[in-house]
Amino acid sequence: MKKIISLIVVFIFLLGCSTVPITGRKRINVVSDDEILPASFAQYEGFLKENKVSTNVKQTNEIQNVGMNISKAVDRFMRANGMVSEADSYRWEFNLIDDNTVNAWCMPGGKVVFYTGILPICANTDGIAAVMGHEVAHAFAKHGQERMTTAYGQQLGGIAVALGTSGQDSEAQVLWNTIYGVGSQVGMLAYSRTHETEADKLGMVFMIMAGYNPEEAIQVWVRMSENGGSSQPEFLSTHPSNETRIENLRAYLPTAITHAKKFNSGNVSNNKQ
Repeated sequence: MKKIISLIVVFIFLLGCSTVPITGRKRINVVSDDEILPASFAQYEGFLKENKVSTNVKQTNEIQNVGMNISKAVDRFMRANGMVSEADSYRWEFNLIDDNTVNAWCMPGGKVVFYTGILPICANTDGIAAVMGHEVAHAFAKHGQERMTTAYGQQLGGIAVALGTSGQDSEAQVLWNTIYGVGSQVGMLAYSRTHETEADKLGMVFMIMAGYNPEEAIQVWVRMSENGGSSQPEFLSTHPSNETRIENLRAYLPTAITHAKKFNSGNVSNNKQ
């Protein structure tokens, strides 16, 4: 019986194998958008009700303008590459939360939160675009669905039941709080190093597609390092160290420009609205 169950699990996971566009990384995802997105949208709405949305009009407008520019670039990419149904499933939304936490996150389906505490690290519009590109990349690459798939593998059956409730019962609440940490003092729980590195790369490509300066993706992590953020030794953290991210982004910059140029037909700097 155990052998049969194991074979079934392997078969399911093989069916869920796909490739992340641009990076080409193989991923396993058995959680459908129909399962995860209603829960994501419900949790995001609940988060906004329970936290202080910034009343700073200038900062909020900048976050939302950058978010829309990058999400539009991602939307164009998806539609140009046969990902129309996926593009249609996103419900992009960008909110600034009045909180000193140095963090930002994006839930599946394009629900983004910036905390005011990260704005000094961003320092400028291009810095905001670097962080925004990174967070949007998590949604684009379906890192949240992969996290759910991992949990699914650990708790067969339970995830589907919880997701089906769209986050309304205690089981779903526990699931989302465990995986995403919504409402916690540190914001979203860390993705794996693989996901973080991939989001750094994709985010750089996306910010170039949207017409922003990709050098700021590097400078954001220089400022983060100078600010003392993520000072933990790398082997103790699921995130790459600041130094590793800086080195990786510098090395990836020419590749990111090539990807963006290819998509933008040779015009890296789109007009930003």
